[in-house]
Amino acid sequence: MRVDILGITVNTYSMQETVEEIRKAVENRVKIRVVTANPEMIYASGKDQQIRNLINSADIVTADGIGVVWASQRLRTPVQERVTGIDLIQALFPVADQNKWRIFFLGGKPGIAREAGIQVAQKYSGIAWEDSHGYFSTEEETEVIERIRGFRPDILLVGLGAPRQEYWIAEHRDLATVSIGVGGSFDALAGNVVRAPKRIQEFQLEWLYRLWKEPWRWKRQSVLPRFVMKVLWQRFSNMTP
Repeated sequence: MRVDILGITVNTYSMQETVEEIRKAVENRVKIRVVTANPEMIYASGKDQQIRNLINSADIVTADGIGVVWASQRLRTPVQERVTGIDLIQALFPVADQNKWRIFFLGGKPGIAREAGIQVAQKYSGIAWEDSHGYFSTEEETEVIERIRGFRPDILLVGLGAPRQEYWIAEHRDLATVSIGVGGSFDALAGNVVRAPKRIQEFQLEWLYRLWKEPWRWKRQSVLPRFVMKVLWQRFSNMTP
C-alpha cells in the first residue's frame, strides 16, 4: 500500500516488511530500485516532473524521516514507521551476512566507502564486498561500472547524494539485483559522522541533533515549513467536495 504525499507515492511498509521485500527480490533475482524519500526530495519533486517520475517509478519508496511519517498521518494513510537509508542498510546487514550476499559500496569521498565496508565486514564476515568512491570522472565511470558488473552484487548501495544517485541507479539498474540510494550513510558507517543518541532517535528528534552538529544544514532544513504547509493544503484539498 502507498500514500500520496505531494504527488510522491510512498510505501507504508514497516522496516521489517521493507527488508523482507528486498530479501525476496535478491532470492528470486528480481531487479528492483529503492528510493529513500525525505521531505526535501518530495518537496523538490513538486517543481521537477522528471524527479517525480523517477521516484514514483521506483519499486520501493520508503519514508526517510519523521517529516514524511507526519505527512502520511495527516493524509490519513499512515506509514508504519520511518525507514531511513542508514537504518535500512543496517537492518539488511544481518540478513546479508546470513545469506552470504555480495554488497558494493559506491560513493563518498575517496576512502570513505572502503572504510565503511571494512567496518561492516568486521561485524558481518559473511558479506562479500567491494567499493569505489563517488568522485569519479566521466572517463573513469566506465571502469567503475565494469568493476561493479564484474563483482555481480546482490545489493548496490549508492551514496552520490540525491537526486544524482537516483538518476545514476535508474540509468544503471542492470548492475545489481537491488540498488538503493543511501545518501551520506557511508560517513556514518565509517564512523566519520556520529548519529544522534538512541534516546534522541526514539523521540524522533534526530533531525534537530544533526542541525545542531552541522549548522550548515539549515538551508536544507528551511524547506520543512514549506513542506508542512503544502501537506496541510493537500489534506484540506482532499476534504473539499
